[in-house]
Amino acid sequence: MLRRNSAKRRVKTPDDRMTLMEHLAELRSRIIKSLLALVLGTVVVFLAWDPIQRWFEGPYKDLCHQKKGLNCLTNGQFIVTDPLEGFGVRLKVAGYGGLVLALPVILWQVWQFIVPGLHKKERRYAVPFLAASLTLFAAGAAVAWFVFPKALDFLVSYSGNVAPAFAQTKYISLLVLLMIGFGIGFLFPVFLVALELVGVVTPQRLAKSRRGAIVAIWVVVAVATPSGDPYSLIALALPMCLFYEIAILIGRVFVRRKATTVVG
Repeated sequence: MLRRNSAKRRVKTPDDRMTLMEHLAELRSRIIKSLLALVLGTVVVFLAWDPIQRWFEGPYKDLCHQKKGLNCLTNGQFIVTDPLEGFGVRLKVAGYGGLVLALPVILWQVWQFIVPGLHKKERRYAVPFLAASLTLFAAGAAVAWFVFPKALDFLVSYSGNVAPAFAQTKYISLLVLLMIGFGIGFLFPVFLVALELVGVVTPQRLAKSRRGAIVAIWVVVAVATPSGDPYSLIALALPMCLFYEIAILIGRVFVRRKATTVVG
């Protein structure tokens, strides 16, 4: 009788032993650590603004120096039309940069909070998904940075007879939006594979919808790309079409493994 009761009371996960107040205390601790990492990252980026600003100016200065016949009024330096604009941009970039620097710490705190309540199978899938998401987002942002000079050249070349003098706010906002958009776009296969794992879609269904999906990708990217240039369109739409095919292949592998496990 005692053995039966002890078996019924067996704790499946460490999370089962925690009370509500302990959960709240744990959550508060994780949030505080994440906020401290965010504040520290923001301060670091704020103090390192000069090299970061020169890094942002790079494509602009290269355009002014390399493009023949282009009369850049400021020789590749930003202009500000508002006394608060420069400082406001610095604060905004510091916030975004601080979040990027703190992201590993934040994700680690989130992971440490939820992992006790996950089953073994869920933990096995969570780590690859998290690693793939971070890697693909970073890859997308990097592609956006490398394609931005071409996009900038296109936008200036087809603006007519103009003398570029870019405002700091609009220039940096365009570049940051482009990097975030590419990062989100590169998460496309993670989203599709997740839908396949939970059974919302199947690899066979994705394969049958391939033509419509490819057309939809090109249309959505053309509308959503903030710069509207063909270089950004091609640099984002082509990888997303490739990711669509990769997601189908990954889904088929999961389906075969699941069938093999059931048969075994």
